[in-house]
Amino acid sequence: MKAINKEIIMEAARAFLLEGRILNARPYGGGHINDTFAVECEREGGSIKRYILQRINTNVFRNPIQLMENIVGVTNYLGKLIEKQGGDPMRETLTVIPTREDKNWYVDSQGGYWRTYHFIEDTVTYDKVESKEDFYNSARAFGRFQQLLSDYPAETLYETIPNFHNTVDRFAKFREALNRDICGRAKNVSREIAFALEREKDTHKLIDLLKSGKLPLRVTHNDTKLNNVLIDKETGEGICVIDLDTVMPGLSLYDYGDSIRFGATYAAEDEQDLSKVNFELELFEAYTKGWLEVAGDVLTPYEIENLPMGAKLMTLECGIRFLTDYLSGDTYFKVHREEHNLDRCRTQFKLVSDMEACWGEMKAIVSKYTDK
Repeated sequence: MKAINKEIIMEAARAFLLEGRILNARPYGGGHINDTFAVECEREGGSIKRYILQRINTNVFRNPIQLMENIVGVTNYLGKLIEKQGGDPMRETLTVIPTREDKNWYVDSQGGYWRTYHFIEDTVTYDKVESKEDFYNSARAFGRFQQLLSDYPAETLYETIPNFHNTVDRFAKFREALNRDICGRAKNVSREIAFALEREKDTHKLIDLLKSGKLPLRVTHNDTKLNNVLIDKETGEGICVIDLDTVMPGLSLYDYGDSIRFGATYAAEDEQDLSKVNFELELFEAYTKGWLEVAGDVLTPYEIENLPMGAKLMTLECGIRFLTDYLSGDTYFKVHREEHNLDRCRTQFKLVSDMEACWGEMKAIVSKYTDK
């Protein structure tokens, strides 16, 4: 993407129907994909209203118009349903602000694509799990996202990143990288390679259930990290799911599983001391409880039965992706030290091993919150 300057930012901000006089636009948040700014506007009377302005990363999202059609379709649907249920759509879902030409995106003079959202005030996000309560509240938010969209026609959505959570395709790309071994690194990671190869059959399980019709195609978020939920400062509740760029057709187990992968451990994703990396059953239970309390009624028996498999496969998939990138010369994920991707791979594989060791306990926890 081209470098960004203040003039382009202000050009983009002025293109949208913002309320009041634009005062400034400051970098906002810690996202690594899009360029995000908080725009402050002074309304009549002197009050300040804020907006989120983002330049979409078109290197990652090659068709920003399709991406915005997905987001607008889903957020409009959510807004109407939330209002019908007596909620506040301005706080409980993202609201896309149109341009002065009544479009949902703006193309600047350098060819960059922009969008704007209503800023949801008095909320916070957390980059890592600090407590069971935080994880539980995020589970309820993502569970509600799944529940509210259970009747949305998933097949009408575009795939913004094709095969994003297709574990079979991810494994095929790993084999390709292994066979090419362009950096000569395979000889140093025989244990990790063997770990992945031994679990090739697992990568087919959810895909096969989808193909057979036993798992339904659903609207999925596909990036259900804790920091993609806005937490109400006053109540501590997760009120709004954000970062909808990867909303696509998929499996509910992708969303559930990716949350468990990210949050059911107190260790960092790139922790080098594997003795600190442990799959925490108490966190697994907190999330499972919150998720099923809200989404349980719309999930099928096969979806509920395979929740542990969703957790394991999303973790395995992520580890395989890190290993693939390590073998390929660290071309996808940003690295900050030698063997950074390998460290990330090892944490994920350690969590997979832990899950396998307590598989019966995971299934018992799922049953605890469904057998009522």
